[in-house]
Amino acid sequence: MSSDLVIQAEGVGKSYRLYATPRDRLKQLFATSRHKYYREFAALADVTFDVRRGETVGIIGRNGSGKSTLLQIACGTLQPTTGRITTRGRIAAILELGAGFSPEFSGRENIFLNGYIVGLSQQEIEARLDAICAFADIGDFIEQPIKTYSTGMVVRLAFAVMAHVDAEILVIDEALAVGDARFVQKCMRFLREFKERGTLLFVSHDTSAVASLCDRVLWLDGGTVKALGPSKQVCELYLENLLEAAQGASREVDAPRAAIARDRLVAAPPRDQRLDVIQASGHRTDVEIFEFDPASASFGRRGARIADVRIEHPNGERLAWAVGGETVAVSIDVEALEPLDSPIVGFLVRDRLGQNIFGDNTFLAAHDKPLKLAAGDTARARFEFDLPLLPPGNYSIAVAVADGHQQDHVQHEWIHDALIFRVETSSIRHSLVGVPMRSIGFDLLERTP
Repeated sequence: MSSDLVIQAEGVGKSYRLYATPRDRLKQLFATSRHKYYREFAALADVTFDVRRGETVGIIGRNGSGKSTLLQIACGTLQPTTGRITTRGRIAAILELGAGFSPEFSGRENIFLNGYIVGLSQQEIEARLDAICAFADIGDFIEQPIKTYSTGMVVRLAFAVMAHVDAEILVIDEALAVGDARFVQKCMRFLREFKERGTLLFVSHDTSAVASLCDRVLWLDGGTVKALGPSKQVCELYLENLLEAAQGASREVDAPRAAIARDRLVAAPPRDQRLDVIQASGHRTDVEIFEFDPASASFGRRGARIADVRIEHPNGERLAWAVGGETVAVSIDVEALEPLDSPIVGFLVRDRLGQNIFGDNTFLAAHDKPLKLAAGDTARARFEFDLPLLPPGNYSIAVAVADGHQQDHVQHEWIHDALIFRVETSSIRHSLVGVPMRSIGFDLLERTP
């Protein structure tokens, strides 16, 4: 095995015996080699791939395609029927929910149990205990039995343990499918940081998460390797396959029989012509907005602080709900704790995977006339825009205040998840954001003789 390879799978197969009745299982105990009272089910067949040090490899496929079985074999909790997987380095994993946890033990006891499993000593676990508890953030439940935990709490504890055992390889099976928005954002930040120093195997049904996070993707179908390659191309092939399975194969055509009419661009306000129809339907983008959380994870020199963040109506009213396509404002109040010569205030809207969707800052608006702040001064940055049409899901707004220039500045406070909002319903399904269209035409063209 090359020193650069940390995971190498060679012809891995896993088969199970399926019995029609318990009686057949008993018969098989006394049967000769010529008689079989079972049928073979191949969960995996001849799976071969390798993962290099520092790579992030995603594994995708339908339910029952063998993803979880492959991960269990990679982690050593399941033995293959044929072939082998060789690994090099300490592995930490989140497999099926609660795997490796004793339901009768408390959260604290399970931290020690999982630490022992991956080879840490008691002293090493004790040194990490406070950091693990802080990352999990489940409060006094850390002393309660795991059987009293909610699904989200189990994931919090499992991820916290995995993040602090100094693993060289992380294996994650759908761990981010549950949990609140702030914790998912925290996990994604950790994974992006971990990618800089370790190797990651990541299983998810969310192809957006896989394409965003992974360098290569392994697509399993019926227990066999359907494709292995760059994440974008393999995810596109997989989505195409899902669509064809649902509605039939794409039909080949010799020439287009219709085309979208091309309207001339005109100087007009970019209002989506469909908004009136959308807003009156069940596809309206309804957005629930939660309160500013100043205690969210943050960093900076602390020469200034973020005092308040809110989404407002254009008239200044704080909003608890908003509608996609309508005009809103992100308002950020800052307090200078020391003199600031050229303060910059900005925000970023991120989806649940931590991907930056859009944002802006005050630099260009004030570059020719910086707003100097003395210690104790407060100021408000306000960004007014039409709220984009976003797919359903949780989003967060990161906000920051700095001093200096766009490329050279001192970051005084950056709050990762200052404000959370959730899109409940939307007309957007297959893109990160819906851009307002000035006009849309769709007309039948004359046939060429």
